[in-house]
Amino acid sequence: MDTVPAEEAPLGTSAIRFLHYLRDVRQLSPHTLSGYQRDLASLERFCKTTGKNTIEELVEADIRTWAGQLHRRGLAGGSIQRSLSATRSFYNFLGRESGLLRNPAASVQAPRKPRKLPKTLDADQVNQYLSFDTDTVTACRDSAMAELFYSAGLRLAELASVEIDDIDPHSKLLTVTGKGRKTRTVPVGSVALKAIARWLEVRPPSEDQGPDSRALFTSNRGRRISVRNIQERLKLQGRKSAMRQDVHPHMLRHSFASHMLESSGDLRAVQELLGHANISTTQIYTHLDFQHLAKVYDAAHPRAKRRKGD
Repeated sequence: MDTVPAEEAPLGTSAIRFLHYLRDVRQLSPHTLSGYQRDLASLERFCKTTGKNTIEELVEADIRTWAGQLHRRGLAGGSIQRSLSATRSFYNFLGRESGLLRNPAASVQAPRKPRKLPKTLDADQVNQYLSFDTDTVTACRDSAMAELFYSAGLRLAELASVEIDDIDPHSKLLTVTGKGRKTRTVPVGSVALKAIARWLEVRPPSEDQGPDSRALFTSNRGRRISVRNIQERLKLQGRKSAMRQDVHPHMLRHSFASHMLESSGDLRAVQELLGHANISTTQIYTHLDFQHLAKVYDAAHPRAKRRKGD
């Protein structure tokens, strides 16, 4: 485990064991581990101000006071909720490890934040965006990336990590490694498969047989393309196709989810395709669907239309 920065409180042995558990057993990403580490360090600093020796001694009132301090320091509700979630997970770990029965963070909630609806493209905008000019090797790759994003609803990190062998063109299925290194199998449309096939015909050979040799999407040097490069290439295509807004990978993922839900109405299926652990995360797309229906209603219903002068 990386050392804690000097400005943060040193972590106690139980917190370090918890972080090792998250890394070795749950196999969380370095980015997620860093977040847990910062949250526990913040709790350790607060513990010192209470006169208690360890965070195991904190009670619910202490956790509420800590959350209140975070709020007064200007932290957003989402950030406080994440800190509380990390704290609840930590105390649950202590309960399994040492039989600690109470979880002082169990009932503490952060201030609610308004949930922003994800930005999406409608079907016509997607078609406009995906009209790639594939006369160069780079354009073939960018077209294949964009088509796969929209066809399978992938996350940015998921697309960057796709290997050539992860796609079965005969069954039209892709094996995806998502958050927490969980795998799922998703279908891939024929248009995306054709774009990938065109890219593989011109894909530059790898310089060696290292970990990037079987990466599906690579740079001109044959190395796995970075997430930053993917973002920049998709944004560039948006400008080339005269989109009125910058297009980013998650906009294509959100569009995929919204269009699938609008057409099928099957929330559970969309949850599986997106790889969401909780269906509550997927339910945000139902709001997008209702938003679309409301616009149709306002435009079409005689009693919904505003009269001149209203």
